[in-house]
Amino acid sequence: MNQMSPIRRTTVAASRDSLQTLEAEARRRGVSLSVLMAEAIDEKAVSLRSARRPRVGVARSHDGRSAAELTGEPVARPPA
Repeated sequence: MNQMSPIRRTTVAASRDSLQTLEAEARRRGVSLSVLMAEAIDEKAVSLRSARRPRVGVARSHDGRSAAELTGEPVARPPA
């Protein structure tokens, strides 16, 4: 987690099974559930950012969209 960024508190809804798994892992590691969840959120954010990085190269897209069009899309879509 980037310690320079301000921390924002939020509420998360998750299945009972998922929370039990995370709680067990937090106990095993000797950390709080909030620490474990912050790590998981940071890991997911890094994954999303790296997946959206423009690739440099000379190639033709299959759908005719430019890199600028692709990087202008939101990182995640709202749930249906």
